[in-house]
Amino acid sequence: MADRERDRRIKDVGTLKALAHPLRAQLYRLLVINRAATASQLAEQVDEAVSLVSYHVRKLAEHGLIEEAEPRSGDGRERWWQPASDGVSIRDEDFRDAPEKAAAHTAASRLFFEQRADMYRRFLDERTHWGEEWNDAAGSAESVLRLTAGELAELNQELLALVRRYEEQGRAADAAGDTEGRENVAVHTYGFPFRT
Repeated sequence: MADRERDRRIKDVGTLKALAHPLRAQLYRLLVINRAATASQLAEQVDEAVSLVSYHVRKLAEHGLIEEAEPRSGDGRERWWQPASDGVSIRDEDFRDAPEKAAAHTAASRLFFEQRADMYRRFLDERTHWGEEWNDAAGSAESVLRLTAGELAELNQELLALVRRYEEQGRAADAAGDTEGRENVAVHTYGFPFRT
């Protein structure tokens, strides 16, 4: 994993559209969470036909978003897949030079937001099953700040650095076999200007 990209920056509309398909985005997220899986395993998690999932997995691979992984079982007939990088980044500046590119970026951003919102809604619906410790640890907050664009950029960089520190800590613990009490945790941050 040492030679893998930290975040692959998506700059072309074709790759953005490949990832912005609702099922592909879901499959990509599952591969990030699971680190590696077969199309059959993914199909079970999304409740879709293996043939459909295989098709979409191949589309993700065609755009270099995922790659074949070392087999995790003795069944040599199944192909294992993993993310090609530790994540992806999609920046507005790469898509604002043409209306169709800007529209594709906006559509993709809306899809990703809706999927993240669905994750949080599911947590809210299931929170009683998580127990007191996890409910006390989970948080939600909104802050309204008066910042310049430069200060917002700095704030976002600091938040990302903090999240990455905890991400590395969790990966190191997993690698050492310290999985007791660990769960997947989603951290969503949005920093954006608005006017009243």
